[in-house]
Amino acid sequence: MPAVEFRNIDIVFGADQKNALKLIDEGRSRDEILAATGSVLGAAGVSLAIERGEICVLMGLSGSGKSTILRAINRLNEVARGEVLVEHNGAAVDVARCSEETLRDIRMHTVSMVFQQFGLLPWRTVRDNVGFGLELRGMGAAERNRIVDEKLAMVGLTNWSEKYTNELSGGMQQRVGLARAFATDADILLMDEPFSALDPLIRDKLQDELLDLQRRIHKTIVFVSHDLDEALKLGNKIAIMEGGRIVQAGTAEDILLRPATAYVAEFVKHMNPLNVLRGTAVMRPAASLAREGDEVVLDKDGHVRLKVDGEGRPLSLDLDGRAGLLATADGEAGLIDDKLAHDADCIVAPVDLKLKAAIELKRHTDLPILLVDSLGRLAGLCDDDEIYRGLLRRLDG
Repeated sequence: MPAVEFRNIDIVFGADQKNALKLIDEGRSRDEILAATGSVLGAAGVSLAIERGEICVLMGLSGSGKSTILRAINRLNEVARGEVLVEHNGAAVDVARCSEETLRDIRMHTVSMVFQQFGLLPWRTVRDNVGFGLELRGMGAAERNRIVDEKLAMVGLTNWSEKYTNELSGGMQQRVGLARAFATDADILLMDEPFSALDPLIRDKLQDELLDLQRRIHKTIVFVSHDLDEALKLGNKIAIMEGGRIVQAGTAEDILLRPATAYVAEFVKHMNPLNVLRGTAVMRPAASLAREGDEVVLDKDGHVRLKVDGEGRPLSLDLDGRAGLLATADGEAGLIDDKLAHDADCIVAPVDLKLKAAIELKRHTDLPILLVDSLGRLAGLCDDDEIYRGLLRRLDG
């Protein structure tokens, strides 16, 4: 069951919804619908599944419909047609049609929202702002303070708990908004351009902090942005919108390498692939490599061989009769001890290694980087040719 699923939803603002829906079915544009009915097309035929624990970024130009469908998840925007399913208490609930009582429960316990302009109460302290949702639930002061302290520590604001919001910088105020959302322990977080009002350096830092928090708390996050760099950095899934419709949805790599429309291609044409592409997108798959018994041949002449176990995990390296040294890089950033990198003949790295990190690792070895899956099994090789193809945004086949 997805955490959130849109099923062919249409959203229309205005009195003449009936005729507007007919024009949507005819494929008419937003301008045509406005001229004919006086109603504004907010979203048309939107279908999208967001899995549990995923960060899904809705992006597009201003007026594309991204905030409109975000706000349908907690029914701040009403749906004219279609279903908005939210996982609530183990069942899929259609937020667009559920009772007011169920909607209140969803808003109170399952879905929390972080606004662009922080949405803080200036007459309350940081502590009181963070605990506001818990207070509305009727939670006792002792338990509320325990949770607030925990969330303030999570976002690095423990020492600011008794300050008022006007005493905080913009970045700190946004952290208060994040802590307030986290305090409700909602499974689904809606974030409507939360960092867009901040300076670039602060925005970049908060993006990093959000990713770090996500690795620890594993929430489902629906994030609205008009910034492609931000979307590609944060999103496990990206949905690009134009005129109220989703024109492409997929991973950052899908969108960068295989834009579905000219509109998407224009969006991504200036993107640096180094920060987006991973080993999975550019590697030479292990299944395509020559093998002799339990050895994988790593070079054209057959002088460099990798011995693997029965599951395909690298065991040892043979350099034309000499034992080679395998070094392991940690994490997707490809970090490696300097001395070990200097001495290594070949480097083993995670398959989701970013291309930028692969280039850094290639400085330490003339041999291909061995990319392994989460179980340590050889998944493929990344050598100079694969890196060049990635930089050109081309894949074989």
